[in-house]
Amino acid sequence: MIAIIPARGGSKGLNRKNIRSLGGVPLICHTIKTALAAKSISRVLVSTEDKEIASIALECGAEVPCLRPSKLAADNSIVIDTYLHMLEKISKDSSHTIESFVALLPTVPLRLPIDIDNAVKIFEDKKADTVISVTQAPVPVQWYKKITSEGLLQNYFPEFNLTKNRQEEEITYIPNGSIYIFQTEILRMTRQYYNDNTYPYIMPLERSADIDELIDFEWAEFLLNKKTNRHD
Repeated sequence: MIAIIPARGGSKGLNRKNIRSLGGVPLICHTIKTALAAKSISRVLVSTEDKEIASIALECGAEVPCLRPSKLAADNSIVIDTYLHMLEKISKDSSHTIESFVALLPTVPLRLPIDIDNAVKIFEDKKADTVISVTQAPVPVQWYKKITSEGLLQNYFPEFNLTKNRQEEEITYIPNGSIYIFQTEILRMTRQYYNDNTYPYIMPLERSADIDELIDFEWAEFLLNKKTNRHD
C-alpha cells in the first residue's frame, strides 16, 4: 500500500504551516516519519507544488516524483485531483496500476504507525471502498444551535429533547482528517469519500489534533510535549 501526503505551499489559516516547526521538526516530517514506520506502507510520496516543501520532504525520507501543477495547488483546488494526478504519474512510471492507496494529511501530525496499520487492516478485512479515520464528537449533534436572521438563538434540530441527559444521546463521530484509504477506481468514478461501503477507523482525541489556525498548532504542541515528557 502506498501513502500520499498532499502538502501545498499556500495556507490562509496559518502561513507555511506544512513546514512550520513542531517539536523541532517540520510539521510534514511527523507524518512522513509515521508513514515510513507503518508496516503496511511500502512507499511514502509527497504531492506539492512548493520546492521548499519538496526539499524538506526528501530530507525526511519521502519520495517527491514530481512537482504538482499550480492549477492543483490553488485555494479552490480539489484534493481528489491531487491524488489522481500522483497516481497517474507513478502508474505511468512503473507501468503498474495502483488499485488502492492511503492519504495522510500533514496537518494531523499525532497519529501513530499502528493507526495507519489498523486502518489498512480494516480496509482489507472488510473489503471496503473507503476507510476514514474519525474521533468521537465533543458534544451530541443535537446540542448544535443556530442564530436566526433576527438574532435569536434556536436549536439547529427542532426535535431536540431538553429532557435527555448527555449520556442518553447517541454517540456521534466526526472525521479527524488523519487517515483516508481509497479504492482508486471507485474514487475516480464517484469522486466521493463516503458510500455504502465506507468503514470508520476510530482514533482517540489526543491523536486527532487537526491544524488549521494558530490555536490548533498550539494545541498540537501541547499534546506533543505532554507525550514527550511522559516518555522521559
